[in-house]
Amino acid sequence: MSLTERFTAAVANSKTLSEKPDNETLLQLYSLYKQATEGDNTDAGPSNPFDFVAKFKHEAWEKLKGMTKETAMEQYADLVEKLKG
Repeated sequence: MSLTERFTAAVANSKTLSEKPDNETLLQLYSLYKQATEGDNTDAGPSNPFDFVAKFKHEAWEKLKGMTKETAMEQYADLVEKLKG
């Protein structure tokens, strides 16, 4: 199975987890997905300073700056596989 196929399967599997992951894990999944599909975060950040969810998402993705899309795909797939048990 290629990395792209593994990543695509992990994205599908992430929607069928038996338990909802904690917020930290959800942020990790979000940021890895964004890095894998879009690359480095170039957004300035949320326009509403009180939108804390958007702020945390932006910061989590920003921390992955410089990570290759392939590495992000691999880490995303590994994390989903771990969560699936």
